[in-house]
Amino acid sequence: MEVRQVVTVLALVLLLALSLVGLAMIPLGLPGLWVMVTGVLAYGWLTGFRSVGIAIIAIVLGLAFLGEIIENWIGFRYAKRYGGSTRSGWGALIGGLIGATIGVPVAVIGSVLGAFIGAFIGAALFEYSYSRHPGVATRAGWGAVLGRAAGAAVKIALGVVIAVIGLYAVLSSRP
Repeated sequence: MEVRQVVTVLALVLLLALSLVGLAMIPLGLPGLWVMVTGVLAYGWLTGFRSVGIAIIAIVLGLAFLGEIIENWIGFRYAKRYGGSTRSGWGALIGGLIGATIGVPVAVIGSVLGAFIGAFIGAALFEYSYSRHPGVATRAGWGAVLGRAAGAAVKIALGVVIAVIGLYAVLSSRP
């Protein structure tokens, strides 16, 4: 086997591994889309950018940025949809980040639970500090949890699209 063929096979294995790991990271609140983007870029670099050009790089970067924006927007939207104010949206974001960080020592599931619990507590506390109504605060917290789940679902869908684009790059590669 020629060196170029070996490198191409290794690039393919790396792309597949990073795509699968990235998809698994998304529900955990970790930067899975960015791991997948790294896989596409690594594949391109290792294969001399024969099939990964500026267009593919721009598309996968755009999808990853879009995923981050949509995730945050959905979290805000759901907190407000369930009766919260903009303040509850900020609480959901901050609480989710703090909760995910605190949950890290508990293997795998800790950051997920921490992010959901943190989003609920953050949205509820921020909303309660504004409205002084426990019912409104609780609904906003619940909305934040649903928003976090919906945001993760959107990011997983975008991750699948990035994986398909990576597969397209592999299949369109010229020997």
